[in-house]
Amino acid sequence: MQDFLDDFRETISRAAERFKLLSEQQSQKPRAEGKWSPREILGHLIDSAANNHSRFVRAQLKDDLVFDGYAQTEWVKLQRYQEEPWADLVQLWQSYNRHILHVIDVTPEEQRTRLRTRHNLHKIASDLLKEDEPVTLDWFMRDYLDHMKKHLAQIEESVRLSESASPAAAG
Repeated sequence: MQDFLDDFRETISRAAERFKLLSEQQSQKPRAEGKWSPREILGHLIDSAANNHSRFVRAQLKDDLVFDGYAQTEWVKLQRYQEEPWADLVQLWQSYNRHILHVIDVTPEEQRTRLRTRHNLHKIASDLLKEDEPVTLDWFMRDYLDHMKKHLAQIEESVRLSESASPAAAG
């Protein structure tokens, strides 16, 4: 478990430091036509944090891992992350995930490792899981970090594309 917590902590720290180097303009540029910008991706990760924070706490109060989903694209659109200052989004994302890291750290092992046969994680988790496959809260917490890392890689890709397309890069 400690390796997972260390990885989570390092992921937050490394990404936040990298994000602080991005300009407002870089954070607003979509990776491609019809794709989210770094701001929108980070906004989605904030939404994911809000939803999963609640799930991780509620999971400790019940016997199953059945949770409501949410309309991800609509959440991003309604909150208009493109209009929010990049530094504010980075700070919120970093602080929220530090708290989630704390929640995971203080979740009793018996809660994290208890096998649950009733769940809907096959619908809401990032990684593939069969509906009839028993699962633990620990698995779901690790899936949260995997999901985060996938989107952080999209932000990095977006920045690389932006940097390679800039006039200074062509120079």
